Amino acid sequence: MLSSVMSRLQDRRDAAADLGEDAGFTLIELMVVLLILAILLAIAIPTFLGVTGGANDRASQSNLNTALTTAKAAESQNTNQVYTGITPATLHANEPSISFVTGAVTAAGIVSVYVSSDGNGIVLASWSPANSGTCWYVSDNTALVADATGPYTPSPSNPPALVAGTTYGKSATGVTKANCTANAAIPAAVTWGTSFSAV
Repeated sequence: MLSSVMSRLQDRRDAAADLGEDAGFTLIELMVVLLILAILLAIAIPTFLGVTGGANDRASQSNLNTALTTAKAAESQNTNQVYTGITPATLHANEPSISFVTGAVTAAGIVSVYVSSDGNGIVLASWSPANSGTCWYVSDNTALVADATGPYTPSPSNPPALVAGTTYGKSATGVTKANCTANAAIPAAVTWGTSFSAV
């Protein structure tokens, strides 16, 4: 549509030049072109923002998967294959591309870490600014965790405390980075699944 409008405007300018008139566009023609550009921008900007939000989510999920792989590698080298002794410092030494903390996440790209007191489980959390803020979780338990603190605080909607294996979680939107932590009771609004695509 834009190409046909531009073609007609060009033809009109050429015809006017042949008649010796001043070759230029009228105000209405210029306003039509600006209106078309505004409509195209109105379509493009939300699409761009949606792609950016999805990229932020994928970056947080990728960081958690890398952090989990790093933690499992460290766990497999421990006696009795437990997570005891794994700290943000040891994880960062093995995976320097990710920043690990024990408390709340302070920025996108940082992973919060909690290891259960019995060493049977680890919970990782990462914040994504997409969709006004989402906190992503990964929990890996080698056995049933006896810990009753932090993310393992008993709750009917808290699967990491109840199952052995790996579970993935997603908070409801509207979470701030200060509320995205692996060291506190996990909110009831978190949905869980066997993969990030399942939550």
